Amino acid sequence: MAEPATAEAADSDLIRRSLREPQAFAALFDRHAPALHRYAARRLGPEAAEDVVSETFLAAFEHRHRYRSCQADARPWLYGIASNVIGKRRRHEVARYRAYVRGGVHPAEIDGGLVEDGVNTLAVNKPLVAALAGLGAGDRDTLLLVAWAGLTYEAVAEALDVPVGTVRSRLNRARKKIRQALEGTAHE
Repeated sequence: MAEPATAEAADSDLIRRSLREPQAFAALFDRHAPALHRYAARRLGPEAAEDVVSETFLAAFEHRHRYRSCQADARPWLYGIASNVIGKRRRHEVARYRAYVRGGVHPAEIDGGLVEDGVNTLAVNKPLVAALAGLGAGDRDTLLLVAWAGLTYEAVAEALDVPVGTVRSRLNRARKKIRQALEGTAHE
Protein backbone atom coordinates (compact mmCIF):
# COMPACT_ATOMS: atom_id res chain seq x y z
CA MET A 1 0.00 0.00 0.00
CA ALA A 2 1.41 3.39 -0.98
CA GLU A 3 1.92 5.97 1.74
CA PRO A 4 0.00 9.25 1.41
CA ALA A 5 1.85 12.26 0.05
CA THR A 6 3.48 14.28 2.82
CA ALA A 7 1.14 17.26 2.44
CA GLU A 8 -1.98 15.09 2.75
CA ALA A 9 -0.59 12.62 5.29
CA ALA A 10 -2.11 12.48 8.75
CA ASP A 11 0.27 13.44 11.53
CA SER A 12 0.28 9.85 12.75
CA ASP A 13 1.39 8.67 9.28
CA LEU A 14 4.24 11.19 9.27
CA ILE A 15 5.38 10.08 12.71
CA ARG A 16 5.20 6.42 11.74
CA ARG A 17 7.12 7.15 8.52
CA SER A 18 9.74 9.11 10.48
CA LEU A 19 10.66 5.95 12.36
CA ARG A 20 12.10 4.64 9.06
CA GLU A 21 12.84 7.98 7.42
CA PRO A 22 13.73 10.54 10.12
CA GLN A 23 13.56 13.42 7.63
CA ALA A 24 9.78 12.84 7.34
CA PHE A 25 9.43 14.40 10.80
CA ALA A 26 10.31 17.78 9.26
CA ALA A 27 6.85 17.91 7.67
CA LEU A 28 5.31 17.68 11.15
CA PHE A 29 7.50 20.58 12.27
CA ASP A 30 6.52 22.66 9.23
CA ARG A 31 2.86 21.92 9.86
CA HIS A 32 2.68 22.71 13.59
CA ALA A 33 5.66 24.85 14.63
CA PRO A 34 4.08 28.22 13.74
CA ALA A 35 1.01 27.63 15.94
CA LEU A 36 3.13 26.26 18.79
CA HIS A 37 5.41 29.29 18.49
CA ARG A 38 2.45 31.70 18.74
CA TYR A 39 1.17 29.85 21.81
CA ALA A 40 4.57 29.82 23.53
CA ALA A 41 5.22 33.47 22.64
CA ARG A 42 1.96 34.51 24.26
CA ARG A 43 2.98 32.70 27.42
CA LEU A 44 6.71 33.40 27.63
CA GLY A 45 7.66 35.98 24.99
CA PRO A 46 9.16 35.66 21.51
CA GLU A 47 12.72 34.78 22.49
CA ALA A 48 11.70 32.02 24.88
CA ALA A 49 9.17 30.76 22.34
CA GLU A 50 11.96 29.79 19.97
CA ASP A 51 13.50 27.64 22.69
CA VAL A 52 10.14 26.14 23.68
CA VAL A 53 9.40 25.12 20.09
CA SER A 54 12.90 23.68 19.65
CA GLU A 55 12.71 21.73 22.89
CA THR A 56 9.19 20.55 22.09
CA PHE A 57 10.11 19.14 18.70
CA LEU A 58 13.37 17.66 19.96
CA ALA A 59 11.47 15.80 22.69
CA ALA A 60 8.77 14.77 20.21
CA PHE A 61 11.37 13.44 17.79
CA GLU A 62 13.21 11.54 20.52
CA HIS A 63 9.96 9.98 21.80
CA ARG A 64 8.12 9.52 18.49
CA HIS A 65 8.29 5.74 18.88
CA ARG A 66 5.87 6.12 21.83
CA TYR A 67 3.29 8.14 19.88
CA ARG A 68 -0.15 6.55 19.87
CA SER A 69 -0.68 6.02 16.17
CA CYS A 70 -4.45 5.77 16.66
CA GLN A 71 -4.39 9.58 17.15
CA ALA A 72 -4.31 11.06 13.65
CA ASP A 73 -3.76 14.63 14.91
CA ALA A 74 -0.49 15.23 16.77
CA ARG A 75 -1.47 18.68 18.09
CA PRO A 76 -2.61 17.47 21.53
CA TRP A 77 0.61 15.47 21.92
CA LEU A 78 2.75 18.42 20.82
CA TYR A 79 0.90 20.93 23.01
CA GLY A 80 1.28 18.52 25.93
CA ILE A 81 5.03 18.44 25.40
CA ALA A 82 5.08 22.23 25.00
CA SER A 83 3.10 22.62 28.24
CA ASN A 84 5.70 20.51 30.04
CA VAL A 85 8.52 22.62 28.58
CA ILE A 86 6.69 25.81 29.58
CA GLY A 87 6.14 24.27 33.01
CA LYS A 88 9.89 24.17 33.48
CA ARG A 89 9.87 27.91 32.83
CA ARG A 90 6.74 28.60 34.91
CA ARG A 91 8.44 31.08 37.23
CA HIS A 92 9.44 33.13 34.19
CA GLU A 93 5.85 33.14 32.90
CA VAL A 94 4.36 34.27 36.20
CA ALA A 95 7.12 36.85 36.66
CA ARG A 96 6.26 38.31 33.24
CA TYR A 97 2.60 38.63 34.19
CA ARG A 98 3.46 40.24 37.52
CA ALA A 99 5.93 42.65 35.89
CA TYR A 100 3.18 43.74 33.53
CA VAL A 101 0.77 44.33 36.39
CA ARG A 102 3.38 46.40 38.25
CA GLY A 103 4.84 48.37 35.36
CA GLY A 104 2.35 48.23 32.55
CA VAL A 105 4.75 46.60 30.09
CA HIS A 106 2.85 44.15 27.94
CA PRO A 107 4.09 40.57 28.51
CA ALA A 108 4.74 40.07 24.79
CA GLU A 109 6.89 43.21 24.65
CA ILE A 110 9.21 42.42 27.54
CA ASP A 111 11.66 40.59 25.28
CA GLY A 112 11.14 43.18 22.52
CA GLY A 113 8.45 43.59 19.90
CA LEU A 114 4.75 42.91 20.21
CA VAL A 115 4.00 39.29 19.43
CA GLU A 116 0.65 39.81 17.73
CA ASP A 117 -2.48 41.87 18.00
CA GLY A 118 -4.38 38.83 19.28
CA VAL A 119 -2.93 39.35 22.74
CA ASN A 120 -4.36 42.84 23.02
CA THR A 121 -6.77 41.71 25.72
CA LEU A 122 -3.75 41.53 28.00
CA ALA A 123 -2.46 44.88 26.80
CA VAL A 124 -5.50 46.69 28.17
CA ASN A 125 -6.39 44.49 31.07
CA LYS A 126 -3.95 44.35 33.97
CA PRO A 127 -6.55 42.63 36.19
CA LEU A 128 -6.77 39.79 33.65
CA VAL A 129 -3.01 39.37 33.67
CA ALA A 130 -2.95 39.41 37.47
CA ALA A 131 -5.68 36.78 37.53
CA LEU A 132 -3.75 34.58 35.09
CA ALA A 133 -0.66 34.88 37.28
CA GLY A 134 -2.75 33.82 40.28
CA LEU A 135 -4.07 30.63 38.71
CA GLY A 136 -2.54 27.29 39.56
CA ALA A 137 -0.35 25.76 36.87
CA GLY A 138 -2.90 23.12 35.80
CA ASP A 139 -5.76 25.61 35.66
CA ARG A 140 -3.69 28.12 33.66
CA ASP A 141 -2.47 25.45 31.22
CA THR A 142 -6.01 24.22 30.69
CA LEU A 143 -7.47 27.69 30.19
CA LEU A 144 -4.76 28.82 27.79
CA LEU A 145 -4.79 25.60 25.75
CA VAL A 146 -8.49 26.18 25.17
CA ALA A 147 -8.37 29.97 24.75
CA TRP A 148 -5.06 30.50 22.93
CA ALA A 149 -4.29 27.16 21.29
CA GLY A 150 -7.94 26.53 20.37
CA LEU A 151 -7.90 22.92 21.51
CA THR A 152 -11.07 21.03 22.33
CA TYR A 153 -11.66 19.70 25.84
CA GLU A 154 -10.79 16.22 24.58
CA ALA A 155 -7.54 17.46 23.00
CA VAL A 156 -6.59 19.32 26.19
CA ALA A 157 -7.25 16.15 28.18
CA GLU A 158 -4.94 14.26 25.87
CA ALA A 159 -2.31 17.02 25.93
CA LEU A 160 -2.21 17.18 29.72
CA ASP A 161 -2.83 13.45 30.23
CA VAL A 162 -5.88 14.00 32.42
CA PRO A 163 -9.52 12.91 32.10
CA VAL A 164 -11.93 15.21 30.23
CA GLY A 165 -13.79 15.73 33.51
CA THR A 166 -10.62 17.19 35.01
CA VAL A 167 -10.34 19.57 32.06
CA ARG A 168 -13.93 20.67 32.62
CA SER A 169 -13.41 21.24 36.35
CA ARG A 170 -10.09 23.07 35.83
CA LEU A 171 -11.65 25.27 33.18
CA ASN A 172 -14.65 26.00 35.37
CA ARG A 173 -12.39 26.87 38.31
CA ALA A 174 -10.13 29.06 36.16
CA ARG A 175 -13.06 30.91 34.60
CA LYS A 176 -14.59 31.48 38.05
CA LYS A 177 -11.32 32.89 39.43
CA ILE A 178 -10.84 35.11 36.38
CA ARG A 179 -14.44 36.34 36.60
CA GLN A 180 -14.08 37.08 40.34
CA ALA A 181 -10.83 38.96 39.74
CA LEU A 182 -12.36 41.04 36.96
CA GLU A 183 -15.55 41.75 38.90
CA GLY A 184 -13.48 42.79 41.91
CA THR A 185 -11.65 45.41 39.86
CA ALA A 186 -14.85 46.74 38.29
CA HIS A 187 -15.83 48.15 41.69
CA GLU A 188 -12.55 49.96 42.29
